[in-house]
Amino acid sequence: MCESVRVLAHCRTMLEELVQPNETTVPLLPCVAPEETVAFWRSLGFAVTYEQRRPYLYLAFQWRGVGLHYKQPPGGIDAAREDIGGCLVMVDLVAPYHAAFTEAMRRSYGKILAKGLPRITRFRPGASRFTVVDPSGNSIVFIQRDEPAELEYGGAKHLQGLAKVLDNARILREFKHDDLAAFRALNSGLRRHADGAATLERAVALASLIELATALDDPGRIPEWGAQLRSLPLTAEERATVRAAVADTAVLEPWLPAD
Repeated sequence: MCESVRVLAHCRTMLEELVQPNETTVPLLPCVAPEETVAFWRSLGFAVTYEQRRPYLYLAFQWRGVGLHYKQPPGGIDAAREDIGGCLVMVDLVAPYHAAFTEAMRRSYGKILAKGLPRITRFRPGASRFTVVDPSGNSIVFIQRDEPAELEYGGAKHLQGLAKVLDNARILREFKHDDLAAFRALNSGLRRHADGAATLERAVALASLIELATALDDPGRIPEWGAQLRSLPLTAEERATVRAAVADTAVLEPWLPAD
């Protein structure tokens, strides 16, 4: 019996030595829009390494170390639901990837695709991830490797008041891509906690509400929030912090005094 155990252990060790740690995993995603998919990834700088339509669909794209393959989807898929597939791309620094893709979009489309399909999510300075949603509704999520392993939905437990609301809104925006939920959380949280909050926290909340209202095409209260933001006594350093809290600083320019 002991000899059998030793033989099995030896065989297992030999197999482990034969399996080299140089694997490459390539996602195989469903594709309901072949023409749009080819055009989109080409516009971002991806090379089309394989393209077949008959007798079955198969597409392959490559950009640096990122490979994406597509196949014929099963019936009944609705791309608008954006729940059919996706993959994670782990990188050392995520910001340069977002910058490269948004610049490519500006060149190809004349703007950043921020709504509908395809699109790229906004990227706040210091964030650890963003998502590219392809024409079929697949989500390709670029994540910085040192991103915190755990998230506290509802806001970090060690935070209180408006600071906790801000943290929860950040998670809703950056990890769940739910602008509406983040907007509602901030709107409610600011009403409840503004009186006891630090000036900088109030400024960040107002700036975030302005950006979210712009993204949601609901600008009705932007002048009100903007007037409140403009009235807050902020140092140059604090104004820089407020700008860094949003992905698009242009939405704040009418409401935030220059340094």
